[in-house]
Amino acid sequence: MPTGSVKLQSIKQLGQENHSYEVSDEEPTGSYITITHSKKGEKAQKNEEQPAIRVGFFELFRFATCKDILMMVVGCLCALLHGSAQPLMLLVFGLLTDTFIEYDIELQELSDDRKECVNNTIQWKKNYTAAYNLSAPINQSDIGLLNSTLEMFVPLENRTCGLLDIEYEMMMFAFYYVGIGAAVFLLGYLQISLWVTAAAKQIRLIRKLYFSKVMRMEIGWFDCTSVGELNTRMSDDINKINDAIADQVSIFVQRFTTFVCGFCVGFVKGWKLTLVIIAASPLIGVGAGLMALFVAKLTGMELQAYAKAGSVADEVLSSIRTVAAFGGEKKEVQRYDRNLVSAQRWGIRKGLIVGFFTGFMWLVIFLCYGLAFWYGSSLVVDTKEYTPGTLLQVFFGVLIAAMNLGQASPCLEAFASGRGAATIIFETIDREPEIDCLSEAGYKLDRVKGDIEFHNVTFHYPSRPEVKILDQLNVVVKSGETTAFVGSSGAGKSTAIQLIQRFYDPKEGMVTLDGHDIRGLNIQWLRSLIGIVEQEPVLFATTIAENIRYGRPGVSDKDIITAAKEANAYNFIMDLPQKFDTLVGEGGGQMSGGQKQRIAIARALVRNPRILLLDMATSALDNESEAVVQEALDKVRLGRTTISIAHRLSTIKNADVIVGFEHGRAVERGKHNELLERKGVYFTLVTLQSQGDKALNEKARQSRLKLSRAGSYRDSLRASIRQRSRSQLSNLIPEASVPTGDISISQPDNYKNAFLEEDDELVEPASAARILKYNAPEWPYMLFGSIGAAVNGGVNPVYSLLFSQILATFSVQDPVAQRKEINSICLFFVVVGIVSFFTQLLQGYAFSKSGELLTRRLRRLGFQAMLGQEVGWFDDHRNSPGALTTRLATDASQVQGATGSQIGMIVNSLANIGVALIISFYFSWKLTLLILCFLPFIALSSGFQASMLTGFAKQDKEAMEAAGQISGEALNNIRTIAGLGKEKTFVEMYEAQLDAPYQAALKKANIYGACYGFSQCIIFLTNSASYRFGGYLVQKEGLHFSLVFRVISAIVTSGTALGRASSYTPDYAKAKISAARFFQLLDRAPQISVYNDKGEKWDNFQGNIEFIDCKFTYPSRPDIQVLNGLNVSVKPGQTLAFVGSSGCGKSTSVQLLERFYDPNHGKVLIDGHDTTRVNVSFLRSKIGIVSQEPILFDCSIAENIKYGDNLREISMNEVISAAKKAQLHDFVMALPEKYDTNVGSQGSQLSRGQKQRIAIARAIIRDPKILLLDEATSALDTESEKTVQEALDKARQGRTCIVIAHRLSTIQNSDIIAVMSRGIVIEKGTHDQLMALKGAYYKLVTTGAPIS
Repeated sequence: MPTGSVKLQSIKQLGQENHSYEVSDEEPTGSYITITHSKKGEKAQKNEEQPAIRVGFFELFRFATCKDILMMVVGCLCALLHGSAQPLMLLVFGLLTDTFIEYDIELQELSDDRKECVNNTIQWKKNYTAAYNLSAPINQSDIGLLNSTLEMFVPLENRTCGLLDIEYEMMMFAFYYVGIGAAVFLLGYLQISLWVTAAAKQIRLIRKLYFSKVMRMEIGWFDCTSVGELNTRMSDDINKINDAIADQVSIFVQRFTTFVCGFCVGFVKGWKLTLVIIAASPLIGVGAGLMALFVAKLTGMELQAYAKAGSVADEVLSSIRTVAAFGGEKKEVQRYDRNLVSAQRWGIRKGLIVGFFTGFMWLVIFLCYGLAFWYGSSLVVDTKEYTPGTLLQVFFGVLIAAMNLGQASPCLEAFASGRGAATIIFETIDREPEIDCLSEAGYKLDRVKGDIEFHNVTFHYPSRPEVKILDQLNVVVKSGETTAFVGSSGAGKSTAIQLIQRFYDPKEGMVTLDGHDIRGLNIQWLRSLIGIVEQEPVLFATTIAENIRYGRPGVSDKDIITAAKEANAYNFIMDLPQKFDTLVGEGGGQMSGGQKQRIAIARALVRNPRILLLDMATSALDNESEAVVQEALDKVRLGRTTISIAHRLSTIKNADVIVGFEHGRAVERGKHNELLERKGVYFTLVTLQSQGDKALNEKARQSRLKLSRAGSYRDSLRASIRQRSRSQLSNLIPEASVPTGDISISQPDNYKNAFLEEDDELVEPASAARILKYNAPEWPYMLFGSIGAAVNGGVNPVYSLLFSQILATFSVQDPVAQRKEINSICLFFVVVGIVSFFTQLLQGYAFSKSGELLTRRLRRLGFQAMLGQEVGWFDDHRNSPGALTTRLATDASQVQGATGSQIGMIVNSLANIGVALIISFYFSWKLTLLILCFLPFIALSSGFQASMLTGFAKQDKEAMEAAGQISGEALNNIRTIAGLGKEKTFVEMYEAQLDAPYQAALKKANIYGACYGFSQCIIFLTNSASYRFGGYLVQKEGLHFSLVFRVISAIVTSGTALGRASSYTPDYAKAKISAARFFQLLDRAPQISVYNDKGEKWDNFQGNIEFIDCKFTYPSRPDIQVLNGLNVSVKPGQTLAFVGSSGCGKSTSVQLLERFYDPNHGKVLIDGHDTTRVNVSFLRSKIGIVSQEPILFDCSIAENIKYGDNLREISMNEVISAAKKAQLHDFVMALPEKYDTNVGSQGSQLSRGQKQRIAIARAIIRDPKILLLDEATSALDTESEKTVQEALDKARQGRTCIVIAHRLSTIQNSDIIAVMSRGIVIEKGTHDQLMALKGAYYKLVTTGAPIS
């Protein structure tokens, strides 16, 4: 709080600052305001949705120990004393003023040479009259004599003289100031450090309790609570509680005390004036309240207006391929820009409103000053009720009180958000888990045989109670046997296994172990009997040996090696450079799938479990690894109760018992052969599988080589989906046909890591000059805004001028002159208020106008730059449509912070300091030099207070990172941890990591306390030195006392202004980084540029296409060769059909033709021209494309069709004729709005066949020479397909056409059919030629299999 400044500042200053402060709560500068308020608005909305805060303020301290409570009580006492220091100062200050005025009057009296000082009283000189008569000529002496004699007969008021040693008095006052300053330093230090220390202790305890309670929760609780949410709670919510119970409390107590004491001083010393001042103050409150209201509302409107532009950007970026294919970039940039206009308008209005209210508040404040001094001076001069000192005490008492009340309010916000955060945290801490894994309860059996039985078990997951997973399940698993569970996906096999581990309790029925209900057994003991190997094993980010050791604590190295040998893992581990000490990486990312599986098996074996659960333990592996892992599993099953869930027959055949599951019941059990005879669930699974085997094994063998490399980034995203879908597929197809090689599993993680590293690349902040260059067209606005800011800055020092002038009037002896002077000064206050109203308005408007124009310009340029990038750029996940739209929304608006408002702030501070220094040096250079020594400290303390509020958050976050990693890993893998019974270990690791942040917090408490104390006391020290020296100058050099006040207040005010300015820098830094990210985008030179006109164009475009030895990999997954030397050519007017399985490069070749990408090797020729040399937009304008999932834009049908040709205006007739060719016209005419029907976002209002036909019309309207049909009919039903196919056949006439299709009917009449496999053409020719070859094509046609 700049009250630093206030501290008594000097007086004048005082007010000033204050003032500034009051506003500053609502914020002095435009930019800032907007920010604060909008946040308040958002907060308010959020709170409505959540249930009310259910934690009282004092309940936040429920974890405090007696020692903590003592520290907090002492801290509060210190804050109380500290709070009363300021009003105390005022008492001293009033006396000081009276002393100065009294001294000045004495000097004036004695300067009249008719008076002299006798016996410490002022008297008329005895020989005065004689002297007078001699000197005066007679004619004038009538009047003169009359006056002087009358005067002399009036006895002088009893004025003392000669008693007042001004230097000595000032010395005393200086000591008072220093004493209070020292006390303030100490109290400030104690109040802060005690509270922060106590809070650090409580927070550490809350974190421990919360984490250990979360780790004890049953698994069902985790199903209903997302891990992300828990992580946020651990970090952000607990930090919010910290904010509510730390320094904010003591600062609140201190400010509230100041508020109370300030009013007490006012009422005790002069209730009349206090009431007058209070009467005017609601105006300020109303102004601030209205401003908050308007700003919140306007910010909402602005965001809403921007949302429209944002949705345009999102739509365009999501369908970037369509935009590129139809050359719609420029059109889209204009559409986006049109939507930015309204957002800009609201932003400017907001600036205007903020300027208006800031101006209004300053106006009210200056009018208040004028009123208070006018009324106060009449009480001093006319009725003599107050001394001048009393007037100041009352005036500043009320002012300081009001200011501190304003500053106390943000603390209330912190308390509220702390209570909100605590609600959920404390409720979790108080919740009793339904299945408490750390409880000591339950008994342990002496001997365990290992018979498991399910009795009528019914179960549904807590996260989806409406779906019954198990329905009256009855199963018996005998000890020492291997039982296999088979059944389709979702039949309840894995669920049964989780019930054995007691992750959940059944809703009805029971699970027994050796006849005991497992709910009666001790959980940790029960889980220690069970070894589990899951489909996707989880490893922890430590060494291989440690991972195995997690199976059983305290196990010897010998046992680890034995387990590794049993699991067939020993050899591969010994081949690694660090053997058992190899780190497996986050989530085991450095290991392949087969390696992870075997480490997980070793981990299960080292426990020497009685019961072994294998949940699809080999399904994620390719054949080689599977054989190895399977062998390991067969070794270890002997003599243990084993339950195996599997889909591959090879793994099931040799089980002792097979249980078939269906819809949550066990419908059959028996051996392999028995079940085949029953022709039930098992039989269907087996027959489907073996038929599929024959057809696909051949293909799998070929494709495995290729796909083992398929670790694309996207694969990692699909991995989670694959787990479920694999089990469905595998009912039909042998696992081999879903190849995911060893490598592919480890790959995704490497990818992720690679991406993350790049993500954090540091951007060099952009130079301010370059940012300003973008804002150059707005220079007139910036000029006027700067003028406004300069005037606003000059107001502060002018205030101190007026203020000291008022004090000077109190020592004027002539009542008439005195009254006149007072009136003129009060009038001047009014004038200054009016001027500052207009200049604030000007500054707010001008800078918001220039800032909004800049934001709009940057958004448009940024969007334009994005659309100009090559398509490959969008494949990088960092450039996903979501990320890019966010960048447009936030980065562009943050750049404003570096231009307009920032310039305003700087000009304001410079003007403030400049005017203050000029005034001070003019009136007393000596005193000015003395105070300048303190200036840096005042500025520092003022800046420190501003940054203090935000500064520590970042350090706390860093300190918590290590603990966050542990908690994150634990929560993500909670099932594995529960299965291993390792909750305690993780809780202990987490607690150990809390020590560093705690130590840091203690250190912080002391530094923070010392800084706070220093910033509070510096102003007292400044005053003590300046008034002492001022007293010396008054006495020895005859400086007028009002000048002492003038100089001190001018400089102290400007010092606080300086500090305030420096506190805006974080905004500035953020702006520069946002700008740098933006410029990076603007400066990036796309590899395939749409916007430039270079490149070849020619007139008689034929459409002759040749691919010569093209090799290609996608930039986002460089390890997969998609095209491996593609050679194929099409003559003008011919139709070429590509067939082949998914991923063989058919669509890729089309994308090369469109020049979305360029081949890495080889070339694509069109009419003999190399595509890389052809002008991009020219090339694309000759190609029409209809893809499998056509993308339509959220506008009318006619506009969507017109999108086909963005280079010219298209008439409605053309649209209709294209629609007719596409068999679309009749359907459109049947719609109520015909061609103006809106298709909805992404064409959602239309059926697939209708969308497809619009897409065809769109391709036809550009009259392309080359038509690309990428599976254009595959998504349609037979009816629509006929219509669409007809339309396509019409469209193909006279054009070169490339068709990619999966249905043979669409291909047979093509001129050339090219069969592709793994990126090369393996056979090509007409339908008949290929049939005669009896090769791949023949097989496809005869089996009638779909060709993917």
